[in-house]
Amino acid sequence: MAPDNVSRQFTEQEIVSGLMQSGTNRSRAEEQLFRQYDYFIREGIRKYSLSNDESFDAYSDAVLSAITKVTNGSFEGRSSLKTWIYQIYHNKCVDLIRKKATNKHSVHNTQAISDMLFALPDKARSVVQEMMDKTDKEILSRRLSEIGDLCRNLLLFWAEGYPDKEIVALMEYKTADVVKTSRLRCMEKLRQLYQSQK
Repeated sequence: MAPDNVSRQFTEQEIVSGLMQSGTNRSRAEEQLFRQYDYFIREGIRKYSLSNDESFDAYSDAVLSAITKVTNGSFEGRSSLKTWIYQIYHNKCVDLIRKKATNKHSVHNTQAISDMLFALPDKARSVVQEMMDKTDKEILSRRLSEIGDLCRNLLLFWAEGYPDKEIVALMEYKTADVVKTSRLRCMEKLRQLYQSQK
């Protein structure tokens, strides 16, 4: 039997079966699913001209979506897991490209706000900017307190620039891949909180 630290490819059936379980088995399946097709990220950079971060985010969203659909029974297995996840990933990339194109057309809205801010005297401008920053920080602080200590600490370490390998030691995770998938889950929780409380 191979030791745990030697990575092996899981079959699609093993991944799906693991996702339907709980605890360590599910975490291991999530981690494996994330790693199994992470080469899609490079393809997104090449094929869709996305930045590394954009392609990573699209892939992460696709994996989270796939995990949700597998666990709630939406994945019917009519195509391979790889083909199905690639389709989700492709759709996320296309959505991202459309959003970027739409944002290019709406830049004038942001510019108008910036122009208004810069039209203020220096003292007033810094007060307004401070108020905006303070409000954003307060909202973020409230949302972070709502997602639980584990997620909050993980996201704060990440925001402070700690690499995944250091977070493994600081928070006693098993591997950097577990940190990565846990962070994705925490980011998704945070995103849902922002959306539900708009």
